[in-house]
Amino acid sequence: MSEFNLFDYAPLGVMFIVAFGFAASQIVVTQLVGPRKRTATKLMPYECGKDPVGSARDRFSIKFYTVAVIFLLFDIEVLFMIPFAVAFKTLLAEQKISGIAFGTVALIEILVFIATLIVGFIYVWKKGIFDWGLQARAEARGEAKVLANKKQQRIQELKRAA
Repeated sequence: MSEFNLFDYAPLGVMFIVAFGFAASQIVVTQLVGPRKRTATKLMPYECGKDPVGSARDRFSIKFYTVAVIFLLFDIEVLFMIPFAVAFKTLLAEQKISGIAFGTVALIEILVFIATLIVGFIYVWKKGIFDWGLQARAEARGEAKVLANKKQQRIQELKRAA
């Protein structure tokens, strides 16, 4: 067993220094070179592609939440499949040595897992979760009408006050 040598970690330290230097240089360059026009649109907070208009208590379409849950499910699928892919070759080698079908059992289990996810994907696809076109347009029209009515009410109030 070799002795501990701090110099063995020098490449790791250089990598961190280069990464930090790159990040800092990008921030400094954008502050020095970038335009500084401050408009009302740029100063508005950005909230997931929707204009932050109205109260924080407004209701959102259930599709936002279902798409988020579906994303998490498929993300977890990848988390389960990576260790399987890494260990599969070892399981096949173990199967040859011991005669027990480790690789075959593991392959069947992962195929059942993937089949379950595919069935779930087809289910939500048939339910129309991924079809944003018509519903999104209808929601946008409804929001536009509400905003127009609020604007008209505000104008009416200002006329009365003046």
